[in-house]
Amino acid sequence: MWRVVTLILLTVLIGPRPVHAQEFIAVPDIISDDAFYRLVACGAAPGGECSKPFIYWPEDRRLALRVGIAATGESFADYRYDLVDAAIDAAIDEINGAGAHLFLERVYEGEMDIPVFLVDAPQGGIIEGTGLDELDGSSIAIGRVAIRSRGEDIVAASIAISHDIRRREIASVILEELVQSLGLVTDIASPAYERSIFAENGNSMTRLRGQDAAALRRHYPRPGVPVRGSE
Repeated sequence: MWRVVTLILLTVLIGPRPVHAQEFIAVPDIISDDAFYRLVACGAAPGGECSKPFIYWPEDRRLALRVGIAATGESFADYRYDLVDAAIDAAIDEINGAGAHLFLERVYEGEMDIPVFLVDAPQGGIIEGTGLDELDGSSIAIGRVAIRSRGEDIVAASIAISHDIRRREIASVILEELVQSLGLVTDIASPAYERSIFAENGNSMTRLRGQDAAALRRHYPRPGVPVRGSE
């Protein structure tokens, strides 16, 4: 999908720093569940090494992650707002129903773990006014995810959506951005994966199925339940 993912790692010694890594990996055909998981979770090409760290929401937060619309730009059309609002609810239901040890809660005010900003910037424009350093001043395609982590722990994540996102793309983009805000940050480019939520060149999937859902379960396995989606 056409969008940019920003990873910002925090360490005690060096402070915030950006990580620049390839945001999609091309494969010629269907790959194993293990290879698929490593591709979307750490940017590893099949049989290769990780290009990004594995990152996760900490155990004490992952069962109560608060998601909501944090702000809406003046140019963001009302009908698009309504579609995004409904898409967030649908995406949360998909993620919560995927079988992972993870639970997202829809909220409308107060502190948010994953705030969604409906920005004035068009596709190709510059994000302004969110108050978040990792978003403001950065370019946006259809959407943008920014993740802040310390070691392997995600400490914050935020999503921006361009004001000219097309109606037919909203549900799919919202689902993908939410999934990526959970630490699965790399897309896959392949004709064999056109119906994956991680498809680099498409914005049509609105359900978590097959290897997509298995990757989320593997990233957040339920205690005492064998990890599905691994070899």
